[in-house]
Amino acid sequence: MARKTLGTRQKLVFRVPATKPRNPVAVAAHQRKAGAHTKTHGAQRAGARSKPDTVDTADPPEDD
Repeated sequence: MARKTLGTRQKLVFRVPATKPRNPVAVAAHQRKAGAHTKTHGAQRAGARSKPDTVDTADPPEDD
């Protein structure tokens, strides 16, 4: 009878830590690079669409 489970078992993988980077000059540049400072246009549109209209509650109307 064939062993069907051997092909689907999780295999043990050994990872060897890298001793030195491939490009040592690029490591410093990669670590200090900045990310996005604003949301994308699509994210801004989606946020505006999902946000309900707000009512100014700072100065409620007086009931006389």
